[in-house]
Amino acid sequence: MPKTVTAAMLAIGDELLSGRTKDKNIGYLADFLTLKGIDLKEVRIVADDEAAIVESLNALRERYTYVFTSGGIGPTHDDITADAIAKAFGVTIDHDPRAMELLAAHCATRGLEFTDARKRMARIPDGAGLIDNPVSVAPGFTIGNVHVMAGVPSIFQAMLDQVGPTLEGGDPLLSKSVDCSFGEGDYGVALGEIQKAHPDTAIGSYPRFDGKSYSTQIVIRGRDETAVLAAEAAVREMLDSL
Repeated sequence: MPKTVTAAMLAIGDELLSGRTKDKNIGYLADFLTLKGIDLKEVRIVADDEAAIVESLNALRERYTYVFTSGGIGPTHDDITADAIAKAFGVTIDHDPRAMELLAAHCATRGLEFTDARKRMARIPDGAGLIDNPVSVAPGFTIGNVHVMAGVPSIFQAMLDQVGPTLEGGDPLLSKSVDCSFGEGDYGVALGEIQKAHPDTAIGSYPRFDGKSYSTQIVIRGRDETAVLAAEAAVREMLDSL
């Protein structure tokens, strides 16, 4: 049987929900995971609210192979992600000696005071491993199947590169596309029957407009090549009959 590995993302921050910040991490993570054969199955966006973070994280980490979080691990009072994750796992949290050493050295190199605010970024849940941050040093962390990373896109991406080699990928997702000039109303019922007949695939229909005319594209995805090709043949036969 094809091997399936799943993931979810928890994006954290009031600024995402207010529209002040436009998320750029979800799409990047989706592309990154697809290349590794990991299915991103769910994304949640929650406010800087401990109860909401704990509830969402516990639900996601039980359901999926991996969970990736973004946001809320900076130096200010509203950066509460690390504390919320410690609460979700039922562990203590304190200044981690490894993170403290990294941040102290970084501040010394830049001639910055190692303030209490900067020390907040060294607070790591007990038992967590650190995720290197080659951009701004302050680390993310991994605990259980949860990878906790910064919300700043450049740092999120750099941390994800560090995490990538540790991830167990699944079988690659295969995809076939069929372009057609018919509207979805012309083939919707028939396409539904094809999906039922080919349960090992996922079939999607996507309307398009090129500025002059409308068309659609039917996409068949799956991990078993024989199943994908069979579904594609059924789609083409259905369109030929219209």
